[in-house]
Amino acid sequence: MSKVKAIFVMTLILLLPSISYAADTNSTVSSTVVTDKAPPTASAPSVVINNSDVCKSAASAAIQTQILGFASGITITDENCERMKLSRSLYLMGMKVAAVSTLCQDARVFDAMWMAGTPCPYLGAIGDDAKSGWEENPDVVPSGSLIFAKKKELTENQNKEENTYN
Repeated sequence: MSKVKAIFVMTLILLLPSISYAADTNSTVSSTVVTDKAPPTASAPSVVINNSDVCKSAASAAIQTQILGFASGITITDENCERMKLSRSLYLMGMKVAAVSTLCQDARVFDAMWMAGTPCPYLGAIGDDAKSGWEENPDVVPSGSLIFAKKKELTENQNKEENTYN
């Protein structure tokens, strides 16, 4: 008898969960699944710069809507980095004046050299000759020079004062 009871209990244990879950499926559920349409996607391109000695950096972006996607990538040149590398190369080849002239194309370096009393070379001239050359030709001074902007402003103010008195 105990075997019959054991079989009966085992049958109840196995059937009871399926009977209780079957009660949940009395209502009808309807859904539509679309399997032939993938969601739209735009992937930003990978812009790789393999050499660490290159003065470039990379940027990429992508945007996606339900209708249209766009992705693009660019490289950006760091001109200050290039200028320093060129100057360093010129200096290592013994071209010290050319190296300084390369750096002097930056208005910040130009102003620093001027304030230090060592003006940037001007058409091969150095020292006082270079200073005279820059003062006689302020139109070739690197754009953004604060020193020559102030000098120009002072000169214009002096001319206005002279015209006022005349």
